[in-house]
Amino acid sequence: MTDDLRSAAIGSKAWPYEEARKLLKRYPDGKPGGDPILFETGYGPSGLPHIGTFNEVLRTTMVRNAFHALSDQPTRLIAFSDDLDGLRKVPDNVPNKAMLTEHLGKPLSRIPDPFDKFDSFAAHNNAMLREFLDRFGFEYEFASSTDYYEGGRFDGALKGVLHHYQAILDVMLPTLRAERRATYSPVLPISPTSGIVLQVPVEVVDAAAGIIAFDDAGERIEQSVFGGRAKLQWKVDWAMRWVALGVDFEMYGKDLIDSGIQSSKIARILGGRPPEGFVYEMFLDEAGEKISKSKGNGLSLEQWLTYGPDESLAFYAYREPKKAKQLHMGVIPRAIDDYWQFRGNYADQDWKQKLGNPVHHIHDGTVPDEALPVTFGLLLNLVGVMGGDATREQVWGYLGNYVEQASAAAYPALDRLIDYALAYVRDVVAPTLKRRAPDPIERAALKRLDADLAALPDDASAEDIQTIVYEIGKTAGFESLRDWFKALYETLLGSSQGPRMGSFIALFGIANTRRLIAEALASA
Repeated sequence: MTDDLRSAAIGSKAWPYEEARKLLKRYPDGKPGGDPILFETGYGPSGLPHIGTFNEVLRTTMVRNAFHALSDQPTRLIAFSDDLDGLRKVPDNVPNKAMLTEHLGKPLSRIPDPFDKFDSFAAHNNAMLREFLDRFGFEYEFASSTDYYEGGRFDGALKGVLHHYQAILDVMLPTLRAERRATYSPVLPISPTSGIVLQVPVEVVDAAAGIIAFDDAGERIEQSVFGGRAKLQWKVDWAMRWVALGVDFEMYGKDLIDSGIQSSKIARILGGRPPEGFVYEMFLDEAGEKISKSKGNGLSLEQWLTYGPDESLAFYAYREPKKAKQLHMGVIPRAIDDYWQFRGNYADQDWKQKLGNPVHHIHDGTVPDEALPVTFGLLLNLVGVMGGDATREQVWGYLGNYVEQASAAAYPALDRLIDYALAYVRDVVAPTLKRRAPDPIERAALKRLDADLAALPDDASAEDIQTIVYEIGKTAGFESLRDWFKALYETLLGSSQGPRMGSFIALFGIANTRRLIAEALASA
């Protein structure tokens, strides 16, 4: 850790450093007993990990890394799975739905795995979570709610909940509808007969011994809350977990603001201190509506990673986390190019600028130095013109016109981006491409462009070609240069948007571009 980096980090306005400074203020002399600062992320294993899981762990990791730049205090990150929660509904994307239906209401860790691979449904999804987090190289410790309840880790905190039962009710009941208040209990006993997590009123019989009483199918039951025979309502559970584990930082979505307020009150009742929190905005779909797993709108993690690398998603997640952002196919190319633009600027920036650069947080200060000789947008335009059956080798052939020593060995990152470009054009762009015939003004301008290109050498520079394109646009009768560029995109590329034409023509080749012009003129 350099003095320059630490000095810049102390004053950096980048949001991970602003969050990390809250922890430094929380424990200016270190956490009591030298314990690590504890970061937590939560996971509900009723479904597979998704893009929200990625974002939460990624952003929390960024804050953790920022704290390391500010302090030498040790830290831990726990990825906590709430796998003792009851299964409320059968997910759409799993097999053996009939079997799962028979187990509705039971803890996820006590339901058979519909995939027939693990001991329980929770064990399957927890394994997927760990595989998911390991894939992205996150440093974390996995924690299971079932293990902690059954193993006694929460026994002391559970006694606290029973001791302060009425005070917790006083926090929660005013937030509930009348019919919910009638049956609400902070403690959810697990039926000794059906195994279902019960939503029934509970009487505290002996707080110190952890004994409660409740009605189960018409029979009064007295039962311990220890050993996994009960769990807490999730807002109470969240607070209890903060206190029992000593959680210092946890972020959550805007939809959980009220929950965070109530859980913080309960944590104080239990004698603990709520963690520092960071509230992020939710993603929206292309229509501006909140993304919902049940609706299936928006973009999945798998879809993004089919068309863009991990770094582009991390870049998109880093930027403006407190602003609602649309998440759909159309944002991927821009995220890729913006990532590479910021990465290209990093080496020449001073420490203050580096710490405000998203790539610093994506790579934890160790930013690769490979440069990208063409933009992803230009690649998309090239592949779009080549057609949906283009190959990586053919793309490299065109790149040889534009990039010195163009090869996968010289530019491995570009080689990977070619695969993403081929997939994106095939699945997203190609179905929308439709070239139109030029109007009379555009025809005349295209003829001039063809003649001027014919007079150029094959290795003409992108700047020389761009100068010709500009001159035609200014003198060919268009109301604005924008109209000329739009005409080029729509008649030659089949799209309303496109690249810097000088760069595209140099990449695609003068002879190939003249062929496009001839096709456009023939279509009129």
